[in-house]
Amino acid sequence: MASSSNLGKLSREEYRKQKDLEAARKAGTAPAAIDSDGKAINPHIPQYISQAPWYLDTGAPSLGHQRLREEDKATDKLDNWYDRGARAGPAATKYRKGACENCGAMTHKKKDCLERPRKKGAKYSGKDIQADEVIQNVQVGYAAKRDRWNGYDAAEHKKVYEEYAAVEAARQKLREEEIDNQTTTDLSAVRKLAKANKGEDKVDDEFGSSDEDEEDEDKYADAADAVGQKMDTKTRITVRNLRIREDTAKYLINLDANSAYYDPKTRSMRDAPLKDVAPEDAKFAGDNFLRYSGEAPEVQQLQLFAWQAEQRGNDIHLNANPTQGQILHEEFKKKKEELRDSSKVSILDKYGGAEYLQAAPLELRQGQTENYVEYSRTGQVIKGKERAKARSKYPEDVFINNHTAVWGSWYDPSNGTWGYACCHSIIHISYCTGKAGIDAIDASAAKALLGSAPQSVPPPAGILPDDQDRIASSSTNDGKLERKRVRETADDDRAGKKAKSDLPTGGARHDVTDEEMENYRMKRKMFDDPMANYVDSDL
Repeated sequence: MASSSNLGKLSREEYRKQKDLEAARKAGTAPAAIDSDGKAINPHIPQYISQAPWYLDTGAPSLGHQRLREEDKATDKLDNWYDRGARAGPAATKYRKGACENCGAMTHKKKDCLERPRKKGAKYSGKDIQADEVIQNVQVGYAAKRDRWNGYDAAEHKKVYEEYAAVEAARQKLREEEIDNQTTTDLSAVRKLAKANKGEDKVDDEFGSSDEDEEDEDKYADAADAVGQKMDTKTRITVRNLRIREDTAKYLINLDANSAYYDPKTRSMRDAPLKDVAPEDAKFAGDNFLRYSGEAPEVQQLQLFAWQAEQRGNDIHLNANPTQGQILHEEFKKKKEELRDSSKVSILDKYGGAEYLQAAPLELRQGQTENYVEYSRTGQVIKGKERAKARSKYPEDVFINNHTAVWGSWYDPSNGTWGYACCHSIIHISYCTGKAGIDAIDASAAKALLGSAPQSVPPPAGILPDDQDRIASSSTNDGKLERKRVRETADDDRAGKKAKSDLPTGGARHDVTDEEMENYRMKRKMFDDPMANYVDSDL
């Protein structure tokens, strides 16, 4: 079906008939549909091609929306443009009413005239009346409207050739004048020069003059390739890292597979291929050696200065204006040195100590000598004398009072103190007790005391069993009474109720009871306890 958008909503019976007709046309049993031009429509064309859009639908089956319209054929030409400067016939001899007051043409008014304003217009002078312009109505298509070269006259490019030819002629004339000025007028000197170059003149006559050779050299000098690079003067494309063919390639200096890595894509080898040769003596010491030698670090510092200055708000660009960046960098370094010197002088004037700045040379401070020492893989000295270890001005490894370890060789985590590792003593300059002192400290520790079971003390001899029960009951009552007093004291401290009636008049009480002391020991905070601030986050 060539066009089905005009059918609207079909009923079930109409839709079935339409499908049967399409199937019959595809099978060839029914004639094909005819469009408005009398052409048969191929029934095998898909619907998205044969169906016309709503803005081009004519209501009849047709494929006209897929063909180029007649009105578009004439406007699709790219060379269809205005005829600039075209005039319609000869100019009038008298001024006509309604014409331009400046030039006398009927196609525009005075405010639209493109000629130079006359001192006395054509309306009043009646002279030099211009012909009417041709009003053109150019219909351009989609491509012609967007073509930036539409209407361009290729003959205008001839002016560019003429300009370049004039410049080349002027350059040739200047060169001839320079040659004429350099020519000597001494006839004797000319004769000597002619005799010296007598044989060369024959060669020049046979194969061309020397002036032509110089012109050719100047002509092709720009196109010559520099050593180590290939540059095209027309495209300005440079292939870097190219070597001279006679030089040895980087990857052939050391054929060991475990030597420096060679990147074939960039033709770079950053490390030195020969590790046992000094970089100054090697033929090639790696690209990194060249990158960090010579003026390369200065260029990197200059680039870093430009970036930092731009971040601070200064308008500095190293590639756009390298001279400005170089001058500002020099001024920055000069001011930095002046500020450093002034701050150094001010600090020395305020605190003193200039005599300590005269330090010894770096070679003497680090103890560098010419003595050759060779070591094995295990660190043993094979050849030469081992370098002596530097000793401090303080005594080292000095054991006193029978100790076998120095003070600070052992740390007690229970109370956070240092001591001796040989006897676990935390008293400085104490006498060493050895293994017996370690056993005594472990036995007197809190864990050892808490872990040991209380031992029952036998009653003294001569006490009857009834007296023993009475003494035990009295001691129990005394313990209960003591705990009760401590509890009452704690309650009084918590509530802030202190008995002031017992205090003497005009004074304060300085004595502390046993109950208050016991209450203080129970409530005080142990700051040296490592578990004092521990909080279990899982609870």
